[in-house]
Amino acid sequence: MFFRLCRFVAPADSAAPETVAAARPGLISPHGQRVLDLAAAGFPTLAGLLNHPTLPAPLPALADRKDLPAYDLASVRLLAPVDRQEVWAAGVTYLRSKTARMGESTFSANAYDRVYEAPRPELFFKALPDKVVGPGEPVGLRRDSRWTVPEPELALVLNAAGRITGYTLGNDVSARDIEGENLLYLPQAKIYDRSCALGPWITLGPDETTVRGWEITLSILRRGIEVFRGQTRLDRMRRGFGELADWLFRSQHFPHGAVLLTGTGIVPPDDFTLQPGDEVRIGGAALGELCNPVIPV
Repeated sequence: MFFRLCRFVAPADSAAPETVAAARPGLISPHGQRVLDLAAAGFPTLAGLLNHPTLPAPLPALADRKDLPAYDLASVRLLAPVDRQEVWAAGVTYLRSKTARMGESTFSANAYDRVYEAPRPELFFKALPDKVVGPGEPVGLRRDSRWTVPEPELALVLNAAGRITGYTLGNDVSARDIEGENLLYLPQAKIYDRSCALGPWITLGPDETTVRGWEITLSILRRGIEVFRGQTRLDRMRRGFGELADWLFRSQHFPHGAVLLTGTGIVPPDDFTLQPGDEVRIGGAALGELCNPVIPV
């Protein structure tokens, strides 16, 4: 059985700016029509719930409680499903990504070839929680980049012990021209305002074999017309989920857990770049759909 956890703002607070008090964790009903307010059940933060030692064991009982406030899913504002966790990312986990990054790099193409085959994966910091955008919020284009693309990815949701508790969708927006100019510019290509989107919820329950059978899809709309579409199966990822989580937690301490983007297997052609006003839609079976407009930052 799958469970879906979200972070949301109730209808009465949806027009106000997001505050810590307004944001609350929720449990989406099996048919996706209602959201139970889990803050009323003693879980004020999503990170705290995800670090429950027996998760997902408490969720069936919570789903049956009639005393918890419930809202129509269509009436709430979904937020990025992260509140206290750092977001990290793994690169060059798909052959398609390796090929693209070798092609964009002026001086260091062989570095991507070597990391694809190496025992140690490429891992890099992506965002703090307050810099992550959620469903419907704009992702950003660096004003000093001429070539920026979305990177649709599966994200592993990890608890403080490094155990995979669930999965969500992510967009690791990347300035490919800046990264390709020099490997030392990777942080500027990857880490800036609105460069990371997560959502719409966290799916708990499926094992890695099940998830690897799913597809990730990407659709980019420009003035309402689709200008790019791509898809890939998650079983094309070279690295195992547990392997990536293990490397991230080596010599690292994440007291609230972490979210780890796992790389992309969908790369638009070299002559394509995002433009202000575009809409990025990322889909993934039981993971839902993550949609974000594009703005300059």
